[in-house]
Amino acid sequence: MTALPPAPPAAAAPRVRVAVDAPQHSGLGSVLDYTHPVALAPGTLVRAPLGRREVAGIVWPAAADGDPAPVADAALRPLAQVLAALPPLPPAWLALVAFAAAYYQRSPGELALAVLPPPLRELDAVRLQRRLARLRAPAATPREPPPPLTPQQVAALEALHAPEAPAQAPATTLLHGATGSGKTEVYLHAAARALAAGRQVLVLVPEINLTPQLESRFAARFGAERVVTLHSALTPAQRLRHWLRAQLGQAELVLGTRMAVFAPLSQLGLIVVDEEHDASFKQQEGARYSARDLAVWRGRHEGVPVLLGSATPSLETWHNAAQGRYRRVSLPERIGGGAPPRVRLVDLGALPRAAQQQALAPPLLAALQQRLAAGEQSLLLLNRRGYAPVLHCGACGWKSGCPHCSAWRVFHKRDRTLRCHHCGLTQPVPRACPDCGNQDIAPVGRGTERLAEQIADLLPAARVARIDADSARAAGALEAQLAAVHAGEVDVLVGTQMVAKGHDFRRITLVAAVNPDGALYASDFRGPERLFALLMQAGGRAGRDAAHAAASELWVQTWHPRHPLYAALVRHDFEAFAASQLAEREAAGLPPATHLALLRAEARSAQTATDFLRAASGCAAALPEAAGVSLYPPVPPPLARVADVERMQMLVESRSRAALQRLLAAWVPALHALRGAHKGLARWAIDVDPLAI
Repeated sequence: MTALPPAPPAAAAPRVRVAVDAPQHSGLGSVLDYTHPVALAPGTLVRAPLGRREVAGIVWPAAADGDPAPVADAALRPLAQVLAALPPLPPAWLALVAFAAAYYQRSPGELALAVLPPPLRELDAVRLQRRLARLRAPAATPREPPPPLTPQQVAALEALHAPEAPAQAPATTLLHGATGSGKTEVYLHAAARALAAGRQVLVLVPEINLTPQLESRFAARFGAERVVTLHSALTPAQRLRHWLRAQLGQAELVLGTRMAVFAPLSQLGLIVVDEEHDASFKQQEGARYSARDLAVWRGRHEGVPVLLGSATPSLETWHNAAQGRYRRVSLPERIGGGAPPRVRLVDLGALPRAAQQQALAPPLLAALQQRLAAGEQSLLLLNRRGYAPVLHCGACGWKSGCPHCSAWRVFHKRDRTLRCHHCGLTQPVPRACPDCGNQDIAPVGRGTERLAEQIADLLPAARVARIDADSARAAGALEAQLAAVHAGEVDVLVGTQMVAKGHDFRRITLVAAVNPDGALYASDFRGPERLFALLMQAGGRAGRDAAHAAASELWVQTWHPRHPLYAALVRHDFEAFAASQLAEREAAGLPPATHLALLRAEARSAQTATDFLRAASGCAAALPEAAGVSLYPPVPPPLARVADVERMQMLVESRSRAALQRLLAAWVPALHALRGAHKGLARWAIDVDPLAI
């Protein structure tokens, strides 16, 4: 008999590259190979086996690199499920995540899965199908007609939409507008043009408390059914529903905080970043990304315009505009032609000693009384919550330090507690000094709770309210408090920076900064920039009604009235302030003249963290990519201990962003390997473009 030829081998199932959130200590890459009977489009959501677990994953483009050597086909495991009911994530979204992961030195899988709604990471194909079946767009709502634009707003819009050279992508535009100049109306008109062209719009705001009022503006203009929000205050179910509507194209306008920069919008036509200078756009845990910077990259990559709005732009943005990288458009005048608030400096050093100890200087108190008599509202800014920063014993010098952190426990009078605002430790106020038994322990310093109490005593006829993170903790509390201010039910509002920006208080005519000097000489080189922005933003809450603009005032109580920052503030001269700060930064070799990264280490002992950083420095110095990069010795941060964990940090600096990135990319694998030799190390992380050092 003639032997039959051997049967051809069965074709191997196609390999599928999947991004998963693999633990760093596992030694696995975050983009792993699996098998599936058919090829899957990049961006498809799947469920994949990982060890003994089944985890969420995203089919990743085949061009991904930087992962371990390919595994033999026989060792590959098949995918558990494909969530085919949901369209694949857009290629531009995958590119955004890949860029952010590389730039901020995280793994693609870690970042990709982290920015998905938490419930989506838990759903299987059946439950996702049920969620999609229940997804219904809201009913159409009435829409308000737009108000007429001022000539300055018309000019800004025309400049924003000026044609670009054919070879250029749409420019990033800085809308530098005075407080009350109508920047939001420019956003609305720019969004209307994008929506009319069948595109989607992404609007980023720095803080959750600014979201409701801006959402109401956009919903009233375009219809609530077209708008969704994305921020951490949403319930998991709400966040998933809003994300799904954006991904499916049912929502044409997405408004949110920094996490919304990763919204999956396949028809993106415009990105707006309101209050672009705000530090809240920088993530401080996990992947420490800047949503503003990623918004600019996303706009460039997808070829859509990006609009950065601020009355006090960040110095990096201002520098980019001066260098021609961004287009700059100005709105220098308030709506109605109202004048900016007059700035009045109170020299505390010139007051009698008794007056220096009071919450408010006599001239400021008299001004508050005049506003109260005229039926006008006032805002007192004190960026410190609680009753007093610390309790102190005059007999032995004891202070209410936190036993677990290198910080004071703050005295809260309302519930008679001492609270650490870092680790959360809360204890009743002791009846006597814990060290010497002295019963005469007293509060030192002043927080918003104490200031509100003192104002109520000084102005017994005034209705005093306080808004800070403590008073607004309960659900709906902030909205109710803001509504009371808008309704005229509050005469004097005491608050932190929560109320200093973005709010359109029509009845406030006087704003006073009670104790702002601390930031003038802070160790953080960005301290003056943040203080100037805070005071300008706070002053912008006064005189927003044009009828009262001429009488509006910004008072500043200071021990340093001749400081250059205050001189620029009196003139409302941001350009002069920015020029002086940029010159100082250039001379000192600080951003934007240089590019920085921090390697942070945490351990139970400072010595363990320091040893790790020193070893890491030695690893970096041995790399060829270290050329052109400086590494500084480890030092403790200003808050060196939190929850009994010691923290140390090491600064990495280069004049070249590309050189810094090359070193970091080569350094990270060595750092993963190095951790095994430092058993007491709790964690380490790289912070690229840190906001504070």
